[in-house]
Amino acid sequence: MYFFLGPDAHDEICTTLLKGEAQINLKFGAHVLHLRGSHTQKQPMVDNETGDIFCWNGEIFDGLDVDCSDNDGALLFDLILKTKADNPVEFIIRAFSKIEGPYAFVYFDRQQRKLWFARDYLGRRSLLVNRSSPNTLLISSVADNSATSSGGEEGGELRSPINSNGGWLELPAQRIYCMDLELDTSAESFGSFVEYQWSYSGENEDSGRLTLPFGQVTLEPSDANTDESGSLDPTCYQLGDLAQFQHVGEWQSYVDGLEQALSESIRARVMSIPDQGAGVPRVGILFSGGVDCITIAALLARILPSSEPVELFNVAFENPRQAKNTKQNIYDVPDRKTGRSGWLELCTKVDAQRDWRLVEVDVPYSLVLEYQAHIRQLLEPSATVMDMSIGMALWFASRGEGSLVTHSGESIERQEYRGMARVLLLGMGADEQLGGYSRHRSAWDRGGVQDLGQEIRLDVQRIATRNLGRDDRIVSDNSKEARYPFLAANVVRYLSAVPLHRKMDMRYQRGIGEKLLLRLLAHQLGLTQASMLAKRAIQFGARTAKMESSRAKGQDSL
Repeated sequence: MYFFLGPDAHDEICTTLLKGEAQINLKFGAHVLHLRGSHTQKQPMVDNETGDIFCWNGEIFDGLDVDCSDNDGALLFDLILKTKADNPVEFIIRAFSKIEGPYAFVYFDRQQRKLWFARDYLGRRSLLVNRSSPNTLLISSVADNSATSSGGEEGGELRSPINSNGGWLELPAQRIYCMDLELDTSAESFGSFVEYQWSYSGENEDSGRLTLPFGQVTLEPSDANTDESGSLDPTCYQLGDLAQFQHVGEWQSYVDGLEQALSESIRARVMSIPDQGAGVPRVGILFSGGVDCITIAALLARILPSSEPVELFNVAFENPRQAKNTKQNIYDVPDRKTGRSGWLELCTKVDAQRDWRLVEVDVPYSLVLEYQAHIRQLLEPSATVMDMSIGMALWFASRGEGSLVTHSGESIERQEYRGMARVLLLGMGADEQLGGYSRHRSAWDRGGVQDLGQEIRLDVQRIATRNLGRDDRIVSDNSKEARYPFLAANVVRYLSAVPLHRKMDMRYQRGIGEKLLLRLLAHQLGLTQASMLAKRAIQFGARTAKMESSRAKGQDSL
């Protein structure tokens, strides 16, 4: 079992279980990125009394009181041990049902010879498994070069990961696994296991132990703007500028509710980060200038003191296929243009006193070739052309090596710069919940509000099986930690309860109808330009897609 987290501490622990002449050898290891508490917490953690071993890669943002001087992993280990004393059978289930935040963990119960492991219910941290032989189980945050990738999709339909054979697989989220290490000397392999599943309230009344802290996406419209058939009344609003929505009472309460929920999420994700000294940023944002990331930035400005700088990482690639047909600057890609525009809005309309550090990361094609194999290894078991396009953009952006942009009057100056923030805020989760994908508009065109609602519900249900594990592996490789404000339990809970037509309205044109609720919030925060920008996938905005061939499709295998 190996966790690759960061450069601040590293340790390994080996132990052996014996029964007669048979034995099981266990090896635990962890690299630590220090982000909580007054001192670096060494891992793996070991309890001297019980001999239990705990590897923790996560953050607790709710459910457990964690002071700024405390390490959340150490407090959680203490909670687990106390819970075990009262309930030695299901202590892990009870302890983890109390906390909220992204995590992956491995816990070894020495006395009962059981191994517990899991990812959080939204899959925000990576955890891979590899049953390389009947008597060998590997668990790691990243794939090992010596093991052969299965090439499978993250999560997928995998139900019994520790019984699979022949490659790395992403451990399914929304489950906690318990593996029995009691030796059976007559068997050729070891390790029967039980899985405990997270479920919505009311779906699992028999156990009732792991209940998701948010409900299903509501499909029922709930105000007078809906006719008897469930279709939106087309006379309610006319197409136009977002400003006309600002004083409509039916919308305002939902805009304010989103602002409150998202602000609480951001505050929980930044205020515990240790201070690195005057002028050293604690927080960075992967910044395309789009409505998701710029709204996070504007709300962050209301939480952090104006004296704290914030880094905005904007990435652009030399795309050799497209560079042949243009005389413009090869890095003048769509995300670069919106990034600069959004940066100027933050500087002039949101917080003019803050040091907004726009870091432009230019990636020549030669660097793509140099790091391509390394990034591909990090992607495993994700292995499509789209995975590589997105992975490259995230990896170079989170590395943060580029040029710091400053402006004086009409002129723009750039100087070499390397990002310092260890925590990066990302906008993942907004599109799934607020109707940001083209398939959502297609669902509306196909079957109106009914098909759109079903598509949104399905997208939110499968967030845990999508690509957050992949993204965690990519960002963590640069000794940074990705945090997702839109995927906080309180935000998911709030948005799941908001009527569908108060989150999006596909009667309006592209750039208004998608994520309408978020656009109204951005407009209210003074981001008049960014609030009207249409959705653009990172691989197209940064130009990592189709670098070598226009025939390559996103779903093609590498």
